[in-house]
Amino acid sequence: MTKYNWAIVGTGWAASDFALALNAEGEIYAVVNPHREHADEFAERNHVKHTYYDYDKMLADEQVDIVYIATPHMNHYEYIKRALAANKHVFCEKAITVNAAQFDEVQQLAQEKHLILTEGFTLYHMPLYRKLKELIQTGKLGEIKMIQVNFGSLKDPDPTKRYFSKELAGGALLDIGGYATAFVRMFMKQPHVAQTSVKFYQTGVDEMSGIILKNAQEQMAVMSLSFRAKQPKRGVVSGTKGYVEINNYPRANQAEITYTADAHTSTTETLTVGESELALQYEVRDMERYIDQGHDDGELEFSHDVAHILDDVRSDWGMRYPFE
Repeated sequence: MTKYNWAIVGTGWAASDFALALNAEGEIYAVVNPHREHADEFAERNHVKHTYYDYDKMLADEQVDIVYIATPHMNHYEYIKRALAANKHVFCEKAITVNAAQFDEVQQLAQEKHLILTEGFTLYHMPLYRKLKELIQTGKLGEIKMIQVNFGSLKDPDPTKRYFSKELAGGALLDIGGYATAFVRMFMKQPHVAQTSVKFYQTGVDEMSGIILKNAQEQMAVMSLSFRAKQPKRGVVSGTKGYVEINNYPRANQAEITYTADAHTSTTETLTVGESELALQYEVRDMERYIDQGHDDGELEFSHDVAHILDDVRSDWGMRYPFE
């Protein structure tokens, strides 16, 4: 596999975690941050070869192949557009954009320029999910009927923090809801929003919500999200012949499978594939593989559906960000 030069945009905790994965797979070509002290410290700590303080100067470097974006949500759209315009492949942290219109624009641009654009959902890249999809395709779980998925964080109730700021695209939906929606989309084709309910935080962003999705095949998914109540990261995929339980699903390497041949008997097995600690390295490997093969295994279409579902949910709530 070809090795590519990565440039990191941002120097926060997400960028730091991803830098560990990049160094484990090879090396980091560049980092960019307008704050010199942050960029210099990050570069020294993570053994980065080149340091930039101007985004456009980094993009002008012909040696940069992939731009990794780890900035707050509201900046993603502009950074993605400029990177694609400079003929760079882009790996962007979730939420890839704050709304569907932005997503559609950058998706079209990436396709026109034959570039790879990928969203940083770890569950897209965990080997476990490939095995689970293969299992479902065998029919051993029967016809998939219901999906349940939770994600709850306990954030400090500080209205000045990004999580609760409307100006910074805060709220549980964009921060953690994308993971739950991506989980649903992996096992359910073309879901649409059937019903939602939300409790808003005092700043006007969503604090917790319940969301029901359905599709033309009458499959149903129920999602539970919260920012002020911890929940297990648990997903369940249920069929007419059994169900799968996945704990810590964003980076899961294990699933418990229960086969229910009838209403009275059941058998169980544990499926273990991959390593949770390698989640970000799996992302790096897949991104480079996508570039090598010239397509992303359909991942961007999953992100397309997720972006549109999240948009529809917010539309139901009547919640818009000030900059939209």
